[in-house]
Amino acid sequence: MKLVYWIGHTFFRAGGSAFFNLTVVNRDKLVHGGGVMIAANHESFLDPPFIGISFDSSITYLARKTLFKGFFKWLYTQWDAVPVDQERPDMTSLKQIVKRLRSGETVLLFPEGARTLDGKLGPAQPGVGLIAVKSQATIQPVRIFGAREALPRGSGKMKMSQVTVVIGDAFSLSAEELKQYKGKEGYQALSDRIMGEVAKLTIDG
Repeated sequence: MKLVYWIGHTFFRAGGSAFFNLTVVNRDKLVHGGGVMIAANHESFLDPPFIGISFDSSITYLARKTLFKGFFKWLYTQWDAVPVDQERPDMTSLKQIVKRLRSGETVLLFPEGARTLDGKLGPAQPGVGLIAVKSQATIQPVRIFGAREALPRGSGKMKMSQVTVVIGDAFSLSAEELKQYKGKEGYQALSDRIMGEVAKLTIDG
């Protein structure tokens, strides 16, 4: 873990505990190393740090390309973030994510693509299925509760709220499944399956 990453990790872990009573359910199910794709629901800008501090080791994040300017370009790079263009997604970012997963890194992805407006889970995008197939990474479903109440989409005001991160059972794709989930329809089907695993998770574990 890089020094700057460790500082951020320590800061957010302390803040998460003090202001949001951050609780991690099923921490024993976390998979460390070997190429892990964390697939989580997206409630708030707070999701990445809250999920990140649930892991003791560093993870790779995705961040808007426009954020990589000046000091923040250096900071986000230190925090192992990959720049992505949300307006015009390209294969360059996808290839970099796949490369990182194949090299054994842990990468956080949000299958829905955008933060929820009403708290409900949204439909998954096919890109996550594509990444899962190309990288052959272990898939770790995660669901976060309470982050929307702490900082909802469209609001600049943070509120104290109970936040819970629930870890699901990790799974890998068999050789037959890798053949099955091919093409746009196959990638979408896999993304739907992954989102279904996220949906199964409850605050009680």
